[in-house]
Amino acid sequence: MEVYKKILGNQSDAAWAERLAHCSIDYIELDQWNAQKSRLLAIGASGKPYAMAFDRGHRLHDGDIIAYDRAGGRAAVVRLKLSEVMIIDLATLFRRPPTEAIATAIELGHAIGNQHWPAVVKNERLYVPLAVDKKVMLSVMRTYNFDGIAFAFRPGGEVVPYLSPSEVRTLFGGTSGG
Repeated sequence: MEVYKKILGNQSDAAWAERLAHCSIDYIELDQWNAQKSRLLAIGASGKPYAMAFDRGHRLHDGDIIAYDRAGGRAAVVRLKLSEVMIIDLATLFRRPPTEAIATAIELGHAIGNQHWPAVVKNERLYVPLAVDKKVMLSVMRTYNFDGIAFAFRPGGEVVPYLSPSEVRTLFGGTSGG
């Protein structure tokens, strides 16, 4: 069995998109947990197995190309299934009096922790993966009514580039991938 050891490119790149337009593509669907692994065996949509062995710390991204056969008109492309992420903007806390900012941060931590939702704080944002129905998460945020704290839901793929591999595992490792 062939072992794929490097990423050839990404289908979002214009040059690769043009090459792939003339290919039969075997999509390899992975959840974020498996995309973090440096060694894995995955099955493409065609049923073909793909053994992958990348350098430690490498992570696959949506659209990564692991196989390309120009003459045969075939390619293998990774597709990631990620859950949405609730992004809570904490920037307003820095403009509040310290006691108010600390109280709000603790209340927010209690609300998220009480739900047992994984979370990552990075810079001025709190990232929480869609671990339950979005309506439930909205209900929790509305129930606590965090004054002046904005939040929004974004696709997981938009968040991944801003996080370290361990932070990505924290957010997506225990979720179904939506």
